[in-house]
Amino acid sequence: MQDLLGRIARLDPSASLGLRVIACFDELIVGNVNTRALLAAAASLAGCAAGFGQSDPTRVIRVGPKGELLPGPGPAPAAEASAPIAAGMVVWLEREGAALANDAIILERLALAVRIRQGRGPREVDNRRHLGILTDREASDEERLAAAGAIGLVASHRYRVVAAPLFAVWSGRPSGPEDVIGTRYGPIHALVIPETYDAFEASPSGIGAATTVVGLHHSFRTALVALRLSLPPAEPQVLADTYGGLVELLAEAGDDAWHRDAECLDAVARHAWGMETVDALVMTQSVREAARRLGIHHSTMQSRLDTIAATLGFNPIAGFGRSRLGTAYLQHRMRRSTVLDLPAPSMR
Repeated sequence: MQDLLGRIARLDPSASLGLRVIACFDELIVGNVNTRALLAAAASLAGCAAGFGQSDPTRVIRVGPKGELLPGPGPAPAAEASAPIAAGMVVWLEREGAALANDAIILERLALAVRIRQGRGPREVDNRRHLGILTDREASDEERLAAAGAIGLVASHRYRVVAAPLFAVWSGRPSGPEDVIGTRYGPIHALVIPETYDAFEASPSGIGAATTVVGLHHSFRTALVALRLSLPPAEPQVLADTYGGLVELLAEAGDDAWHRDAECLDAVARHAWGMETVDALVMTQSVREAARRLGIHHSTMQSRLDTIAATLGFNPIAGFGRSRLGTAYLQHRMRRSTVLDLPAPSMR
């Protein structure tokens, strides 16, 4: 199925998105994620809240597009926006206005996934989310150790977290504990792999720093940064180790941290040549090497460098200037990343 996606995208973008919906729920079914995670996936794909209801015992779960739990029973689901699972169970989408092209297939796959989920265990739908505990920076070490043991992770071993959007295309998918984790960027498919792992492809994806089980919350945050630094198709997967401590600094700082150099880099980006020139400076060791990388004359490169230095207020190729430029460059890329944007379904 994954091999079909590229070919079909060239013919019918809406059909391609439909196949991505199928592939997404196939991954979640294989991963045996819980009902809330399945609803989070559906809500993210549809761009509106998704719900699950059962009558015996009475229970309603509603999840928003960002993976957040919604209070209350919500509006009564419309017949055309709901799908029965079994006697006394139903799933639905809470869309305002007319249904979009892929709503039907999202509902169909959600209903199938929840039905399979219900068949795997007792009527009590959602088991404890062990991976959610391991990636929660507020959890205690005791809680993390208990959660790790419950999913077969060894306290003395080191692991990495892989982070990918729900619509990522996988090839050679590794085995390991996985779940869908709610983040400020929406639901993220998280997978735990050993520190040393066999190569695999997931586009887009980020692989976090290696830690013990009590530090997997840190690995998850660095995996999110690495994911947002990926640039498919040229660089579909980023390993946090590639950027070392810079990724760790970005993971700890968060999006709300003010970064003066990154703000100044916005002005550089307004030039048509701005960011490609910064990229060349970061990736090379000298002005002449950067000029060769861009295929421009050395004097042109020097003129651009003078403009960049004047805009930033420091020499970006001398002393700590290189470190400042590199950090600002990564911050700029991360803030403006569109790797987590899902194309909106088209209307038919």
